Amino acid sequence: MTTYRDAGVDIERANEFVRYIREKVKGAFPESPLTEFGGFASGFPIKGYREPVVFSSTDGVGTKLKIAQELGVHDTVGIDLVAMNVNDVLTTGADPLFFLDYIATGKIELTVLKKVINGIVEGCRRGEVFLAGGETAEMPGFYPEGVYDLAGFCVGVCEREEVITGEDVSPGDILIGIRSSGFHSNGFSLIRKVLKDRGIKLTDKVEELGGTVGEILLTPTRIYTKDIKKLKKSVKVKALAHITGGGIPENLIRVLPKGVRAIVEKGSIPENPVFRWIQKLGNVEEREMFRTFNMGVGMIAVVPEKDKERALGLLGEDAFPCGYVEKGERAVVIT
Repeated sequence: MTTYRDAGVDIERANEFVRYIREKVKGAFPESPLTEFGGFASGFPIKGYREPVVFSSTDGVGTKLKIAQELGVHDTVGIDLVAMNVNDVLTTGADPLFFLDYIATGKIELTVLKKVINGIVEGCRRGEVFLAGGETAEMPGFYPEGVYDLAGFCVGVCEREEVITGEDVSPGDILIGIRSSGFHSNGFSLIRKVLKDRGIKLTDKVEELGGTVGEILLTPTRIYTKDIKKLKKSVKVKALAHITGGGIPENLIRVLPKGVRAIVEKGSIPENPVFRWIQKLGNVEEREMFRTFNMGVGMIAVVPEKDKERALGLLGEDAFPCGYVEKGERAVVIT
């Protein structure tokens, strides 16, 4: 008699994984949603809003997963998964509320996926969101052995009057950058090509950076929840740009209205040596670097000039002025 398990899908192993997640969630998040984890859907109460607007985002981790899987390091990409979604929701002015994950793999390897979940839970702690649920798809014959893919989904809410659209960005406004933790989760296809072309292994030590190539690349994406919540309380934030794939030019322009352009002063961005390392290693042109990587800036806030010093004081040493807005054709200019 042929069974589902014979075809490569182990329901008992999947159930064990769900039980692990349920217990992990109970321990990490004392305030439960309206429904038990593991049901068909999750309910989450929205309290204290007069005119709530709900925002949502979905994203993955990209080919950074290949590095994690090659090295057998699986928790950091869980943090990355939460970060990519939470940071996007933050740009709207919404406070992230809850997160869901989707894991697809050829075979459920409990030891591996528990580490992924541990990272996701840690990311939710950092992002101040509740892990409301998710889906684990066991798909034998579709994914090779040892391979998994991740996707995430985040929902946030704010008052209608607090929505950040960028429509009132105007000449004279200041760009405030907040440091990234490194490459975050973008540009890894280029990084992997550079490493392959140069014959560099993930276990090789990079003396000037104080770690192995793998350790440097798997540094988790920074989550900006605390920074942005702090900023919104005391400063008029006109726009927020999460600097992901496409770098500063392709992401900052998304929050600019017609009739203005942003001038980004690259000399004002504190140097993170990981970017110069990969640029030199791959002989990558500076323009291509800025179009591919965040270059040390994970988030950019646009604020009125009068709020510049207050914003910098609130954000601390990880924040810096990196440019301004002027009248002109809608564009981002790196100078």
